[in-house]
Amino acid sequence: MSSAAPLTELNLPHVWRGRELAQAQDRTVASGHAALDAQLPGGGWPLGCLVEVLQQHPHQFAWQLLGPALRERCQAQAGPIVLVSPPYLPFGPGLRGLDLRPEQLLCVQADKQSSRLWATEQALRCADVAAVLAWLPQARSEDLRRLHLCAQQHERLLVAFRGVDARDHSSPARLRLLLEGAQQLEVRILKRRGPPLLQPLLLRGQPARLEALLAARKARRSFPQPFSLPTAGSHVLDRTATFAG
Repeated sequence: MSSAAPLTELNLPHVWRGRELAQAQDRTVASGHAALDAQLPGGGWPLGCLVEVLQQHPHQFAWQLLGPALRERCQAQAGPIVLVSPPYLPFGPGLRGLDLRPEQLLCVQADKQSSRLWATEQALRCADVAAVLAWLPQARSEDLRRLHLCAQQHERLLVAFRGVDARDHSSPARLRLLLEGAQQLEVRILKRRGPPLLQPLLLRGQPARLEALLAARKARRSFPQPFSLPTAGSHVLDRTATFAG
């Protein structure tokens, strides 16, 4: 009788091996960043589970990271994007630069952590909501697990923003990222279904159109302004007389 074949030689599509990047069975939405999608199971943000984003400054890079996916979600579903206790109100022209309409956003402000958790859960249960972004710096692991199960039940895109100190705490999040950087966005994947990613991913810190605009403005400033001599007969007193008249 022949011995059983090693697991590595078996073709079992439903068996995930830890050294391989998992092929997500759940629905995903492309992040809009090719380098990031290549490292995410299923090729994008997972729907129906908790995605956790850790960063030093809670307002930095949130829209640059999630803007393309939120735009796609709004195109697929007409409902609002719910923001629970964002540190700052979104800047309308900046949203339009990401092809997001400010009127599609619904902001809910709550000071108490319990109120933030309640508002997040209620938004996840709303049938019309396209995505939920919640700033939950003091959430406990059991609180996050409840939100994770709620997102799973209703197949929502749920992103929770927390501080970098939460890195040492356990989390039920299926995907966990650490954001760093200034001009360029550095993304470290702390947790995913697959092997650890040792090097950070470098993504654009600004939308492409805004980046091109800033580069053009910087280029204009690098050239000295042309100096024109006054024309014959012109005098400062003449200009003063013109303004006075």
